[in-house]
Amino acid sequence: MNKEALVNRLNASAQRQKADIVIKNGKIMDVYNQEWIYEDIAITDGVIVGLGEYEGENTIDAEGQMIVPGFIDGHVHIESSMVTPIEFAKAVLPHGVTTVVTDPHEIANVSGEKGIVFMLEQARHTPLNIHFMLPSSVPAASFERSGAILKAADLKPFYEEEEVLGLAEVMDYVSVQQAEEDMVQKLLDARVAGKRIDGHLAGLSTDLINIYRTAFVLNDHEVTSKEEALDRIRRGMYVMMREGSVAKNTLNVLPAVNEKNARRFFFCTDDKHVDDLLSEGSVNHQVKMAIQAGLDPFLAYQLGSLNAAECYGLDTKGAIAPGFDADLLFVSDLENVTVTMTMVKGQTVAEDSKAVYHDYASTAAPDQALLDSVKLADPLNKQDFHMPIDSEQQINVIQIIPNQLETRLVQVPAPVAREFEPDTELDLLKIAVVERHKGLKETGLGVVKGFGFKSGAIATTISHDSHNIIAVGTNDEDIAAAVNKLQEIGGGLTIIKNGEELHSVPLPIAGLLSDQSAEQVNQSLLTLHDKLPLIGFTGGFNPFLTLSFLALPVIPDIKMTTTGLFDVKSFQHISLQ
Repeated sequence: MNKEALVNRLNASAQRQKADIVIKNGKIMDVYNQEWIYEDIAITDGVIVGLGEYEGENTIDAEGQMIVPGFIDGHVHIESSMVTPIEFAKAVLPHGVTTVVTDPHEIANVSGEKGIVFMLEQARHTPLNIHFMLPSSVPAASFERSGAILKAADLKPFYEEEEVLGLAEVMDYVSVQQAEEDMVQKLLDARVAGKRIDGHLAGLSTDLINIYRTAFVLNDHEVTSKEEALDRIRRGMYVMMREGSVAKNTLNVLPAVNEKNARRFFFCTDDKHVDDLLSEGSVNHQVKMAIQAGLDPFLAYQLGSLNAAECYGLDTKGAIAPGFDADLLFVSDLENVTVTMTMVKGQTVAEDSKAVYHDYASTAAPDQALLDSVKLADPLNKQDFHMPIDSEQQINVIQIIPNQLETRLVQVPAPVAREFEPDTELDLLKIAVVERHKGLKETGLGVVKGFGFKSGAIATTISHDSHNIIAVGTNDEDIAAAVNKLQEIGGGLTIIKNGEELHSVPLPIAGLLSDQSAEQVNQSLLTLHDKLPLIGFTGGFNPFLTLSFLALPVIPDIKMTTTGLFDVKSFQHISLQ
């Protein structure tokens, strides 16, 4: 803002000139006093300059609707939507999300700095307020086979970008605990730059929470219970309640919220597919859930707006008051969170559940490195997935937990045969993680329980956080065919049965993002899920999303990597038997 702009706003506020826009006949939510205000809203240069009686060059009649602050998603990986930031904005703005804090560590794990630059450039071509946290753990653990490695020196220049708020979820807790040199430098660089630091404290003890707070980590989105939430609040952290496509923790954490500590809680989605964003929305869905669970509506809306803004130092976001950006939602039904119109900085960007703004100027095509990210040395065949076993020893098995990121380690008797073959009666399927960034011919093999497939295989290049190819299936032939199909289409999701493709969703940008519209991707995903019963899937969860987190070795208990089974609690690889 320059001097001329400030004078213009002051003149409008003092009513020496008309405001650009005046909204009349609205019921304004005051998230500070938690009360309703019945006054006009005066807006100039996209900023609220007054509440009272004003005249404007343009007038909007709210017709008695409630006007609330725009929602803020406190932690999201836009890549998990499978669409570009431009398309992501079109999906969430109609649901009232006007600001997001995103961590581009998915694309950074594949393409490093080029991936971050791509996301920054895309974000500048949408009215959605997209703020960035820099990926702290690329790769998530030092032994991982990611497509890139980002050191402190690689991240530091990005702090000069206006959109960058800090250092994203610090998930390599071993490096923090042991004060590993480069991790300490990352933490220090963020602190010196006056930025925030996000946490990732999945399953960590209070001793480790102490260590994280000592490292200036401000928040955590991996909380799954009331007790975990209160432990973090006691140590001065903010707690995000998460509701994504897989991890659904809002209702488990909500009992921790009370009138005394409510300002330390807010909402996030973390990872949410575009089909879920289009159908149920984002933070708006969590506000509705909280109200239905008995939380006072004022508190629910405050958790959806102001609290996240305060955590991240966004001092012009999260409230309807002079000096704040005019990020406003017109709501016809408070408890059901029915958003009829969304404004960002005074501009109407969505109305009647549709984005209504004109597309911004198109951005340059992605760097070729982002479009050539699936590299297998050779096509794979069934021999590449043979898994010798000792019939006299038990097998370590990954037990999935539907709609959760955590898993359990269970042991089952080995079959008499010397090779493991999937057993659909016992729901023991084969899981494989195939290195896809450098063609290293490295494949980790294991056994997983809980998918319930009766035939075929599925595979995806969305495999947190290193995003190698991960597949699960009932036979080696279909697993090999699924992996090869992903190389053919440049990444994405696929279902194979009897060697034939049932359906695939291509994601050519880093194997993570589509180059199509949100609606097109949504239709393709619907077709994909419609095909799942053909391989016997009947579970009440998203198997692709569940599979995509089985290679993340920083969320307990047991995960799969390109080098085999990994015990997260002991932080070491373990054998199949």
